[in-house]
Amino acid sequence: MKIYILSSGKYGKRIVNNLATTLSSEMVGIHEVEEDLPEFIEDLTPYIPENLSESDLVIAVGLKGDINLIVLEVARKTGAKSVMISINDHTNLPPGLRKEIEEDALDINVVFAKPFCSLKPTGDQYIDEFTQNFGKPELEIEFDQLTGNQDEEIGAELIKKVTVKRDAPCGCTAFVSQELEGVPVTEAEFIAAEKFHNYPCLASMAKDPELNDAILHVAGYQIREAVKKALSFTCKSAVVDEECCMGGDGCEHLCLGVCPQVNAGNGTIIIQAEGKAYIDPASCGSCQLCIHECPYGCIEIVEEKMDF
Repeated sequence: MKIYILSSGKYGKRIVNNLATTLSSEMVGIHEVEEDLPEFIEDLTPYIPENLSESDLVIAVGLKGDINLIVLEVARKTGAKSVMISINDHTNLPPGLRKEIEEDALDINVVFAKPFCSLKPTGDQYIDEFTQNFGKPELEIEFDQLTGNQDEEIGAELIKKVTVKRDAPCGCTAFVSQELEGVPVTEAEFIAAEKFHNYPCLASMAKDPELNDAILHVAGYQIREAVKKALSFTCKSAVVDEECCMGGDGCEHLCLGVCPQVNAGNGTIIIQAEGKAYIDPASCGSCQLCIHECPYGCIEIVEEKMDF
């Protein structure tokens, strides 16, 4: 696979540096786009890189405003049919501009990832090849039973080893995984969330109107989900009282619309055959937005070990 990258700013530089640790031999070109360009640009011609190499996949990270429109031109000039554009701030690539790119794409497959660490396989040959290494975090965790006297807490296993099966493009997953070794498994998801903020993520902390939460927060939910899935349990999640849930009658499943994980493309809230909502504890970010939205008070945060 041949990858060409358009990058801008600290966010773009961090991602390029991390991707290079694994994909350097596949990177045929990297073009650094000026960071302080006007939001609206009438003539994009001077900004299109020259001497472009043939590529299969074009990746854009950290671009702001109209300069995103050069991504398709780069794809056409390099022969790429697959494009990924990362969004770390909704003001950098608003819906109207995304629609313009989609309408102009024609035979080029364009995927927008908001945040980049929410990227999953799409069925596109080259994007799926990329997600073998980078995208939505995936971990494998080994742990040992803590030994000692009979008075020790039951289930106090300690994490022995964490293997990164898929890293976040920015490198956060690899960083967090190193911080988890030796910690109790029942605290792992919470320590992961804490260490995520220590990295720190460069995504926006402003509320994204489409996600209904900050992109930074949604990025944090991805690493926490990876830890929970690797352990096959969680110690905190929103839970729906099925007897109380009215199956959408009078609420039209408002919980779905406010869930940032659902808005990011995850199946966190599932509407079952009878219409009642079910929250997947593995991907629930415990943001509590659904709790505040449910008109019947049918959702609560449960803090106890839940296997899945």
